[in-house]
Amino acid sequence: MNINFSIVLLRPEIPHNTGAIGRLCVGLGVKLHLVKPLGFALDDRSIARAGLDYWPHLDISLHDTWEDYLAAAKPARLFFLSTHGEKSLYDCRFKDGDALVFGNESSGLPENFYSVHRDDLFRIPMPGEHARSINLANAVSIAAYECYRQLSAPMK
Repeated sequence: MNINFSIVLLRPEIPHNTGAIGRLCVGLGVKLHLVKPLGFALDDRSIARAGLDYWPHLDISLHDTWEDYLAAAKPARLFFLSTHGEKSLYDCRFKDGDALVFGNESSGLPENFYSVHRDDLFRIPMPGEHARSINLANAVSIAAYECYRQLSAPMK
């Protein structure tokens, strides 16, 4: 079964998070898009350590800007994941060709995305009262596997 969605990281900062997300993408067979600037070099040992021997199998594209990403990837639909989202990830109904978009570890999505993409902004429910967010690699895993679950066994 060929599942068709992608993961997009905007301005990722921490190499081991990106390495772990790359490894996840290999495991799911989905493409990873990185939008510059990056907070590390792609040959950083931390990426290799987190991605292990999976990294050479990763389908990855590097884009200079958000606009370059949109022009090259032509995603069917965009879902933005953020703690600022008012709708739950579990209310999404994913389709082939969708892209899951994540901001960076320290500041999230670019500020203007919160108003421009308001209708496509979702959050992962966090009922705990003492955490403002979860690790980026964990958030990508949660969202990617929910997308995978829906696409591999469509709801009736």
